[in-house]
Amino acid sequence: MAHVLAAVLVIWILLDLFEANGGNPLVSWFHRAADWLSAWSRGLFTVSDRTGQILLDYGIPAVVYVALGNLATRGRALD
Repeated sequence: MAHVLAAVLVIWILLDLFEANGGNPLVSWFHRAADWLSAWSRGLFTVSDRTGQILLDYGIPAVVYVALGNLATRGRALD
């Protein structure tokens, strides 16, 4: 499940960086989902470059979700 959450964030990063049409319902869904998933980390670090800001705001939670998912899976494998 953590990888699915990270995938949503990565897809949004790509859609935003390639300037996808925000009026498209699919693009809008990914934007809302990514905003919700990254609410805790957006603005954690501030950079002047827009691309860097997008990567930080949405990339950090993607990495955290994958790391936590892998730790949880590893913990279950040890039981």
